[in-house]
Amino acid sequence: MKAPGVLHTAVGFMDGHVENPTYKQVCEKNTGHIETTEVVFDPTQTSYEEMVKLFFETHDFTQTDGQGVDIGPQYLSRIFYTNDEEKAVAEKYINILTDKGYKVATMLKPASTFWKAEDYHQQYCDYKGITPECHRYRKIFV
Repeated sequence: MKAPGVLHTAVGFMDGHVENPTYKQVCEKNTGHIETTEVVFDPTQTSYEEMVKLFFETHDFTQTDGQGVDIGPQYLSRIFYTNDEEKAVAEKYINILTDKGYKVATMLKPASTFWKAEDYHQQYCDYKGITPECHRYRKIFV
């Protein structure tokens, strides 16, 4: 699914204690990293708020042990924010979801260094010719 205004995405890792970790190292579950996606968007075509809504509408933000069949601490649901405004937007949507009765497992953390994953891990489902198992779109916000 290509979202309007998104210019580029990259898969990588954040929030750990090892510099420039590999996917294999992160999967060993001792680097402290979370697998994440860097999203670059054109703010004249979309907004951070729209990206947050899409984030919640395309994955299971209630799962506490990973994402879909990907189980482990490196697959936990996180939003990494770069400033107080981004944090407030994410908190707003977590509160909306909570008010709707969802138990939100997504945690908010300040962004740290983003380490881009190896090339073979980028656009992984396209590269492997498979359908994503842990992502599905469902409209939550009106």
